[in-house]
Order: sequence, then structure tokens, then C-alpha cells
Amino acid sequence: MSEDADRVVDLIYGRWRSQILYAGAELGVFDHLARNCSKQADAVAVEIGADEKLLYRLMRALASLGLLVEDESRGFAISEAGDLLRSDHPQSLRYRVLTAEGPEHYAIWKHLPDIIRDGRQDGFIREFGARAFEYARTNSHYRRTFDQGMTGHSATQNKSVLEALSDYEFSTIGTICDVGGGHGRLICALLQAHSHLSGLVLDLPEVFEEPRQLWASKLGLEDRCTYVAGDMFNKVPAADAYSLKMILHDWNDQECIKILSNLRTAASPGARVLVMEQVVPGPHEPHIAKLFDIHMMCWGTGRERTEPEYARLLEAAGWKYFRTWYPKDRTLGVVEARFST
Repeated sequence: MSEDADRVVDLIYGRWRSQILYAGAELGVFDHLARNCSKQADAVAVEIGADEKLLYRLMRALASLGLLVEDESRGFAISEAGDLLRSDHPQSLRYRVLTAEGPEHYAIWKHLPDIIRDGRQDGFIREFGARAFEYARTNSHYRRTFDQGMTGHSATQNKSVLEALSDYEFSTIGTICDVGGGHGRLICALLQAHSHLSGLVLDLPEVFEEPRQLWASKLGLEDRCTYVAGDMFNKVPAADAYSLKMILHDWNDQECIKILSNLRTAASPGARVLVMEQVVPGPHEPHIAKLFDIHMMCWGTGRERTEPEYARLLEAAGWKYFRTWYPKDRTLGVVEARFST
């Protein structure tokens, strides 16, 4: 076959690889293996409660993907890449796999052609009769997996944010509020980097139900970080600056303008807003944002946006676009706007 044909065939069978990866993560295969130490598939099968013959075939496929290493005796060790799929790895990707390739997200993608035909987003509504956040409130397994997946993703994103803002002038900011900030991982990273800052984390009450998950307590930052239960669609606390990391892409334009308008109403004079998102680049640049945008089409009402599109949203809500900050790899951008009078 031609090089183009090979590429297309590779795309056709791409989901085979991701579902093989999902099965290994769901069964916990990676948690039962070690680097440079071979173990037979039948021993792993006993530990995880699986059929040894079928498990061997799965592990052989995982080895063909470079996630395990098979030896001549049909024993397996975990590879360096596979190690990232252990539950106990500091940068574990296991829960991202369980979310992205789990039954809910697998199901919503089948609606993509109809979504595009009739112009109505949200595969969750089509498949489950509820929006994703509503579904998560009633399905604890999905909510837990989704939260764990986002936590792992957040660590990588925070590094990119700190790099993008490495030359940013924080000295004129006293209090920064992270809107939809979850357990406070981003705000704590900013507080650690800038000792004069105080932080607020705004999120729904149920997000704070388990105090042991809050990063301010883990890092000893309770005296500088306050968790505020609330709804960004209703009211936000006053602050000198607001951060929104991977929030606006969840919502359509009118929903985003509502959120940003609430920030504008509460903001101190001279305040600024930092929108941290995967910014869609120009037509000749491949970027994960262009693929993630299709996921958002299936997942809810949101979308990934270009820099000018974020600027228009901000200005429609009364902010004045200032500039966009990027890390070196431009995986995401920090779109800055300032209080407009």
C-alpha cells in the first residue's frame, strides 16, 4: 500500500489500540507488573480474577504497543511507558484512559455524525438523557473516574501554566480567585510560586465534601487559600484577578459570557482575568485542540476556541483583551483580559 493508504488504515484501526489500552487499565494489569521483573500471565490472571488464556492474548497485544515487554518464556514486565499506567505512579495516566475510553465517552462519540447533521451538540443528552455534569451527580463511578482523570491531567496543565506565566507581573495582585478550581491544585501552585498572593477557590459545594482531597491542606497553605462554595453562573467573590483553567471550553458562547460577566460585576477596579485553555492555532498547524474540539462537541455544549474567539467573548462581557501567554510547546495558552471602564 502507499504511504497515504497506510496512514488511513492506521487511523481506521486506531480505536483497537485505545480499547486494548483501556482493557489493560480497567483490569489493573499494569498495577501487577514491575520493571525488569518478568511475571507469567497466569499469575497475573489469578491476582486480578481473569481468564489466563485470554489475558495472555491481551498482554501480548499490550506488549506490541510498547506498554509491556514479553520475554521468550511468555512472561511480562512493564515498560517505561506502561509504568505511567500504574495507579501509584506520581503522573499516572490510568484514570485519563478510564475516562476517555470508558463506556460513557465511548458511547457519546457514536452520535457525532447526527450531531453534525442536525447542528445540535451534546452526545450525553442523546445517550443518557442528561448533561455530563448532571449525569455525574447521579453516577458515582463516572464522577469518581472523571475527577481522577482530570486530576492527573491538571498536574501537566499546571506546569504549562506556570511556564507560560513565568515572566508575568504578579506583584500588583493581592488576591486571585480560581473559578471552578476543584480541589485547588492550580491555586496552590500559584501560591507556592508567589509568596505574597492569597487565593480563593470557587466551586460547587459537593466538590469540597472530602477535606482530605483539598490541596491547601496537603501543602500547608490553609492560611493563604480559602475554599468558597458557590456557582459561577450566579455569583463570584471579589478578587484582584481570576483564573479559569479548562472551564470556558465546557460551555457555549452565551454561557461563557454569563460567567465572564459575573466576574466583571464582582471584580475590583483594575482586575484582570486569565483564561487558561487549549487555544486553537492557525489552519496549517496540527494541534490537540482541533481534536479535543470534536470531543467537546460530543460531550456537551462547549468548544475549543481561537485567540480572537476568546478575545470576543471577554470583550462581550465587559473585559478588554490584553494578550495571550504561551509555554514553549504551546499546548495551551493563557488569554489575559483586564477590567474595562
